Amino acid sequence: MTKLEYTFKNDILVKLLFAVKYPDLLKRLVAHLLGITLGSIEQFEIRNTEMPPEVIGKKFCRLDIHMTVNGQEVNLEMQVDDEGDYPERALYYWARIYSNALPISGKYRDLPRTIVISIMNFKLFDCAEFHSEYQSLEVTRHTPLTDKKALHFYELPKLPKDIDGNDVSLLWLALFNANTEEELAKIEALGVPELNQAICAYHNVTASSEFRELERLRAKARHDEAQALHNAAKVEREKWQSVVAEKDTTINEQAARIAELEARLGGNK
Repeated sequence: MTKLEYTFKNDILVKLLFAVKYPDLLKRLVAHLLGITLGSIEQFEIRNTEMPPEVIGKKFCRLDIHMTVNGQEVNLEMQVDDEGDYPERALYYWARIYSNALPISGKYRDLPRTIVISIMNFKLFDCAEFHSEYQSLEVTRHTPLTDKKALHFYELPKLPKDIDGNDVSLLWLALFNANTEEELAKIEALGVPELNQAICAYHNVTASSEFRELERLRAKARHDEAQALHNAAKVEREKWQSVVAEKDTTINEQAARIAELEARLGGNK
């Protein structure tokens, strides 16, 4: 098996490929993730295509894709690591987008339906299903409080091993889950046009100097962060070693003084 140098779990790759270079593929992906037909999308606008290098190099850079789809605010994010607080983070992202959509003097009833889509490289919920959708519901009657909120979670480790070649939605998720050249080739061999277009786009983007430079900046930022933490730990360690050495010296001096006093007292008996 030949491991991919870069996978669709790479947020720089996802943003550059879907939001900047091939927005039509993003439109198709979102249609599948939201369970709607491509033809039903009459309005599709990507709100944040910018990827400035100085942002990529920041410690807490978050490369989400924010869109307006048929009047709805939709946010797509790839989450690789389980940091233990992702449900709260997803809800925070939703709340920030939802609240920012209210213009000055706007009416609350005019706030748009806001949707967060999270594709995750880890298991989050204690269930067998790989797709979970959360809304605001009354706990007993399960009636919706409002249709303004939806959070979709796609857990890649829960995908079935054998995926039906006719299930394009699952094939898209399998593409995000692919880690080897053989897995990509298997998807490509199914001959689904939009998936083959995505794989071709993947090869074009990962070979581009633009992507390589952004990846270099990200790697440098991570290296600098690790070095800074190492140096801070070293300084702290040396500081405590100095404190311990000073205490040891004081203890040794006091022990010597006590021994001297005991010797004098013994000589006076």
